[in-house]
Amino acid sequence: MVRVEPVHVIGGGLAGSEAAWQLATRGVPVIIHEMRPVRTTDAHHTEALAELVCSNSFRSDDPQGNAVGVLHAEMRRAGSLILRCADANQVPAGGALAVDRVGFAQAVTDALESHPLVDIRREEIAGLPPAEWDKVIVATGPLTSPALAAAVLDLTGETALAFFDAIAPIVHFDSIDMSKAWFQSRYDKVGPGGTGADYINCPLTREEYEAFIDTLL
Repeated sequence: MVRVEPVHVIGGGLAGSEAAWQLATRGVPVIIHEMRPVRTTDAHHTEALAELVCSNSFRSDDPQGNAVGVLHAEMRRAGSLILRCADANQVPAGGALAVDRVGFAQAVTDALESHPLVDIRREEIAGLPPAEWDKVIVATGPLTSPALAAAVLDLTGETALAFFDAIAPIVHFDSIDMSKAWFQSRYDKVGPGGTGADYINCPLTREEYEAFIDTLL
């Protein structure tokens, strides 16, 4: 029997987790190199794979009227782990696919940890992969460690790689005055996981909004 060499996937975020799953389900052994919790980032809070550090929304889930919804449908047909776990941890969000971020990341982690062809190694790859690694996917994203980012910049001759979005603030429901706020979804869409009244809308004057931002920052 011919021995199949493993594919090394650097980064256990959304892309790395999905790539590892697609390979493993096709009989290809995978080694995921994830630096958390050995080295964390300014945005991550856990060591779970596929942790969502910004929005918990995967955008529109409408395959008839939105290109993102079409992509969701195609990924489901391809056996996507990310979409499977998102569907299993869906929360109401109008026409969007939003998830319970803790449950979602744990579901992805559990699936990969339990797959016999997936080896998860908690270590930082501080630089470009060694030459003896025959097949490598670098999927570290915008929160790449400084050492690996510097190596990629040097290899490509670029001066910058990417940026990442802000962390979404979490507002506790019991802190909202519901005599002034109301439930309503964007465009009043019901969507697959909601009722058409899935968002809390908080009206603010310009002065109130700027005061909120100043307090938040």
